[in-house]
Amino acid sequence: MEANLAIAILMLAISAFFSGMEIAFLKSNKLRIELDRKHGKTYASIVDIFIKHPGQFVATLLAGSSIALVAYALCVIRIVEELLAQHVDSEAAVIIAGILVSASAFLLAAEFLPKSLFRSNPNLFLRLFIAPAVLLYILLYPIATFVTWMAVRILGLFRLQVKRADAVPVFDAVDLAKLVNDSEHSGVAHKHDLKIFQNALDFYEVKVRDRMIPRTDIKALEVDASIEVLRQLFVVSNFSRIPIYKDTIDNIIGYVNSKDLFKKPKTIRQMLLPISFVPETISAQKMLARFIKEQKSIAVVVDEFGGTAGLVTIEDIIEEIFGDIEDEHDEKDTVEKRLKDGSFLLSGKLKVDTLNERYGLGIPESDEYDTLAGFILYNNESIPSPSDTIAVGNFKVKILRMSSTRIILVHLSIQE
Repeated sequence: MEANLAIAILMLAISAFFSGMEIAFLKSNKLRIELDRKHGKTYASIVDIFIKHPGQFVATLLAGSSIALVAYALCVIRIVEELLAQHVDSEAAVIIAGILVSASAFLLAAEFLPKSLFRSNPNLFLRLFIAPAVLLYILLYPIATFVTWMAVRILGLFRLQVKRADAVPVFDAVDLAKLVNDSEHSGVAHKHDLKIFQNALDFYEVKVRDRMIPRTDIKALEVDASIEVLRQLFVVSNFSRIPIYKDTIDNIIGYVNSKDLFKKPKTIRQMLLPISFVPETISAQKMLARFIKEQKSIAVVVDEFGGTAGLVTIEDIIEEIFGDIEDEHDEKDTVEKRLKDGSFLLSGKLKVDTLNERYGLGIPESDEYDTLAGFILYNNESIPSPSDTIAVGNFKVKILRMSSTRIILVHLSIQE
C-alpha cells in the first residue's frame, strides 16, 4: 500500500503541475514575455516558441495530465480496496468509494488549487517552472503528436476540419493594461513610462473635440487679404500654418504655409493648400491614421451644424499619448500655478480632467464642458464679469481676467 500511496501522491503532483502550467500559459501576459525575450531572458525565448505553437504545447500538457490522472486513479482504487476489503463485501461499492475518494482529492489538489495559484501570477510561474515543463514536453511529445493526429483523422471522417493553431503572437489592450498594472504595483517602471502606456490604453476613447484648438483661439485670415497682411500675421502669431476662409471662419477653404512666401506669390489664392474637414466626434485614433494616410498635419473640426468648431493638428493628437509637445499652436500665456495657501491661479482654457489628474481637485466632470471656463459658465448660467466670485460646491472661483465673453484667468480655492 505504501508504494501505491507514493505513486498516487507523485501522479497527483504531476497532474497538478500540468494543470497549473496550462492555466499559466493561457493566462500569461504575452507582451511581458515578448519584452523579456528582447531583453535576452532565456525563459521568455523558450515560452515564445510555445506561444507560436500553442496547440501542440497545450495538447502535450493535457496528455501528461491525463496519463497522470489514470495512474493516480488506479493507485487510489487499489489503496481503497486494501482498506475496505475486510469491511465491505461488495466489489462495486469498493470501486465506487475509490472513485469518489480519488475524484475529490484530484479536483481539489490537481485542479482547483494549482489553477488558482498559477492564475494569480502566471508569468512568474512560467519563469520558475519552464525548465521541467520543457523536459516533460520532450518526453510526451510523441504521445501528444500521435493523439492529435488521431483526433484530426477521426474528425475528418465527419468532414470537420481543424484549423492550425500555430500563430504569430498578437498583443492586445488587455496585455498592455496588465503590464501597466503589474509595473505600477511592483515599482519597476518609471512613472512617466507608465503614464505613456496608460495614455495609449485610453487613446481609443479620446475624441478630436477633446484635443482641438477651439474656434476662439484660431488665428485665420480672409482669402482676399493682402500678402503683406498675411506676412505680418505669420510674424505676430509665430505660426507656420494659417487657415484661410472666405467671408466667415465657418467657410474655411484651405490653409497656407509660411515657407511658400519665398515663392513670392501675388495673392493668397496662389499659396492655398487643401485642408481636411472632420467631425468633432471622430476618434483621435482614426484622426491620427487619417493624418498619416493623407500625409497632412492639420484639419478643420466641424460641429453638427457644419460650422467651424476648432482646429486639430497632428501634434495635438500625439500629445494625447506622449504628453505636451512644443507646438506652434500652443498658447504661451497659459497660467497654471499653485499658491502657498493651497489655492490656484488658472487659465480658463485648462482642461478639467487634466487639473483633476494633476492636483486631485475633484472638479465635477461632464459631457457639457471640457475646460475650467466651461465648468464655470455651466454652473453660473451667465457670463460673469471681472472680480465676480462664484461658489460651486466647495469650490470658490474669482474671475480675474475676461476678454469679451471669454474667461481668461481665475483664482480657484477649495473651501473646507
